[in-house]
Amino acid sequence: MSTAAPLPDRRFEGREAFRQLVRDALATAAREGWREIVLSDASFEDWPLGERAVAEALQAWSASGRSMVLLARRYDAVVRQHARFVQWRGMWSHIVAASACPSADPLDLPSAVWSPHWVLERRDIDRSIGWCGSEPERRVALRELLDAWLQKATPAFPATTLGL
Repeated sequence: MSTAAPLPDRRFEGREAFRQLVRDALATAAREGWREIVLSDASFEDWPLGERAVAEALQAWSASGRSMVLLARRYDAVVRQHARFVQWRGMWSHIVAASACPSADPLDLPSAVWSPHWVLERRDIDRSIGWCGSEPERRVALRELLDAWLQKATPAFPATTLGL
């Protein structure tokens, strides 16, 4: 039985608080076997995706029947800053779908983690203020918002790059 604390239902403020909640969410996803995760941000620039602990949590989470959706405006910062995540995405491309909305206003695209169990949404990107929790209404509302953006998105962030 796990002794880890459950993910919080609360408001958060500050970049490090946001980054820690992302770490905790992905660790919980691995521990509890979440089947579906959506990660959304204009650039993922200030996310902890390149950290060893995050890569290990994602590796532990990866299994048959799991799926992840990535949504961004662009993936340039991911490729530049999060090498471990790029490598993990390449290995698990069969369970990771990445889409982009390059014409979206960076402040309009949700900065969020969604799962059927728990969500995190950063409403003020500059100050990293938002909320997280497991309330059904919040999970449904965020999923509807993400789905609306995904309908406008196109495939992006290929798992491999082919050179000549």
